[in-house]
Amino acid sequence: MAQISKKTLIYILLGLGALTMIIPFYWMIATSLKTAGEATAMPPVWWPGSMQFSNYVEAFQVAPFGRYLLNSVFVTLLSTIGEVLTAILAAFAFARLNFYGKDILFALLLATMMVPGELLIIPNFVTLANLDWINTYMALIVPWLASVFSVFIVKQRFESISDNLYYAAKIDGCSDFRFLWQVLVPLSRSSIITMVVLKVIGSWNAFLWPLLVTNATEMRTLPVGLQSFTTEAGTRFELLMAASTFVIVPMIVFYMIFQKYIIKGIANTGTKG
Repeated sequence: MAQISKKTLIYILLGLGALTMIIPFYWMIATSLKTAGEATAMPPVWWPGSMQFSNYVEAFQVAPFGRYLLNSVFVTLLSTIGEVLTAILAAFAFARLNFYGKDILFALLLATMMVPGELLIIPNFVTLANLDWINTYMALIVPWLASVFSVFIVKQRFESISDNLYYAAKIDGCSDFRFLWQVLVPLSRSSIITMVVLKVIGSWNAFLWPLLVTNATEMRTLPVGLQSFTTEAGTRFELLMAASTFVIVPMIVFYMIFQKYIIKGIANTGTKG
């Protein structure tokens, strides 16, 4: 009886947690299908009287979402490729190569994770301004080509792979570079996919940094482009929610497809031997 009560309590708590997570998404989709009056009505209208699918068409007409989409895809793709390459190479160096001060250097890199990102915004902005990179793709991509967290995830996975494979490969005349790409990377697929998924979601949803380094409309990404629905006259909530749905749904689908790799990749991070 006690076991049943415990499981019932767990399911209730999990259900409440799931409901808390689902309600915002439900409200976003429902509002995207409402009229302007229903979107701001009090008390709230939980479901539109008639589906206003025209909100999605109008949202694309209000702002150049085609350009925003192109910018988001381009920035996300290049920054992800760059971070994957730098993380794999750095992780291999820290996991398999021996050089002076390796442990101290890695500890210093991990220490930078404790520095709030907001603290680096001003110096990074000044640096890019001096390089004349404001309103360019360089400003949106270059600062995000490396991540200590990604290096940590991949390094932990590399270290969990038996050293015997490395020694056997070296005896057969395999170079470090070949061993990395033909042995370590395939065996670390789950951790690398975890890094890719987290990077793609983070880059796609980035708002503050693209807002600071871009002034021109043609350089904006999708999250920044949502500002188009807020003016001095007020906010078009039905159009804003329609555009937000377009921005968020691809990432939800992307995460659902690769979620099993994320769980496996995080689990492997703490594995040794």
